[in-house]
Parts: sequence; C-alpha cells; structure tokens
Amino acid sequence: MKAQFKYAFRTGLTFRGATFAVIFVIDAVFIALGSLGLLPFAAKVTAVSLGGVAISVMLVFDIIGDIAIIRRMFSSPEAYLYALTPAPRREILLASVIVTAILDIVTMAVVITAEVWLSFILAGEVTWQTVLNYIRTNGSAFLYGLWYVPLLVAGYLLLMMVILFCITAKKSILFRTPASGLLAFILACACFYVISLLQLVLLPFGTVERYGLLIILTLGNNALPFLALLMLLEAAALFVITSKLMERKINL
Repeated sequence: MKAQFKYAFRTGLTFRGATFAVIFVIDAVFIALGSLGLLPFAAKVTAVSLGGVAISVMLVFDIIGDIAIIRRMFSSPEAYLYALTPAPRREILLASVIVTAILDIVTMAVVITAEVWLSFILAGEVTWQTVLNYIRTNGSAFLYGLWYVPLLVAGYLLLMMVILFCITAKKSILFRTPASGLLAFILACACFYVISLLQLVLLPFGTVERYGLLIILTLGNNALPFLALLMLLEAAALFVITSKLMERKINL
C-alpha cells in the first residue's frame, strides 16, 4: 500500500509540483512584505490580481495532474505496469483516490487562503479585526459553518468516484459495446440522478417542493452533517463497485 501511495504521489506531482512551488513562493513573498507594510497600494492591488490568476492556473494544473493519475490506471503504456502490480485493485484505487484528493484540496486551499490573506492586506488590518470580532460574537454559528468543509470534501470524493466508476465501466463491461463513450456518459447521468433521489432520505431535516417531475429538497443547516455522511456512504458504495469491476477485467 505504501508503494501505491508513492507512485500515485509521484505521478500527481509531475505536472502540478513545480507550479505549486512557484505560486507558493510568490504568494509567501507578497504576504510577508504586505504584512510588514513594505508594499505600496499599487503593489497590493497587483498581488491580489496575481493571486486570482494563481487560483485559475493551479486549478488547471490540478486537473492535468488528476488526468495523469487516471491515465496511469486506464491508459497504456503506464497502465500495463499498473495491471501487473501484485496488489489488490482496491488498494491501488484507494491510493489513487486519496492522493488525488490530498493534492487537489491542499493546493487549492493554499492558493485560496493566500488570495484571501492578500485581500485582507489590501483592505487593511481593520478587516482582520472585523473577522475576529465576528468569530467572538458568533462563535456557535462559525463552528457550525465549519461543517461545510467536510461537506465539500465529501462532495469532491463523490464526484471523483462517479468519474472513476464510469471510466472503469467504459473500460470493462462497456468496452465492446457500440458507442461505449455515450453509454458511459448516460451512466454518469444515471449516477447523479440516483444520488439526487437518495437525498430524499434527509426529508426529516428539510422540506420538499414539487413542480411536475421536478422535486426540490431544501435542507436546513442542521442537515449538513447528515448530508456529508450520506455523500461519503455513496462514494464508498461506488468505490466498492469500481474496485470489483477493476478486479474483473480492464481493457487497455
């Protein structure tokens, strides 16, 4: 399992590692100079603008890095080594999913935090004081709002597993089927439809409005932990199904 993490990290960092290092250094320099009051107003505006560009650049390279990890599992020639690895498919899949999530979440969290920090420096120290005063006076609401973090992580993992499940289905059970790409897309749409229907189990925590065939479920803040748990369970179910399909047969 340790080896699988190492190979996945190596593949994921191939495209995004240098980009993240450059962005991190530039943001750190701007933040340090801005915090010491050594940046004029024009330089602060420039730093915030560059920080916004850095978010877009990092997002693009994260996507490229994710594609590299996925190609390592499903496309030749890298996939040949992957297929010959003497390890259960679930371990290799788990390592790839965890590494992809860590690299994506950490890199985006760093560049977004840097952009927020630079924006606070541009706005002035009073902005930091405003944030701290809000946390002190609305501590319970702030702590409850932290539930959005695991909710976003759970949603990210669920989206990733839907993608990996559909790619695995295309490379296995749909491989010799005509228009396998179209069928994989339809399968993805079906997955999202089932996922949306399963959210109805959270009905006790919200309200439902129906407009013909369209059903809208509105959830309150108290449902956030349960929604995150439901997403994690759905991602786990897709992980099990995907690993079983990968054990069955993958056509490279």
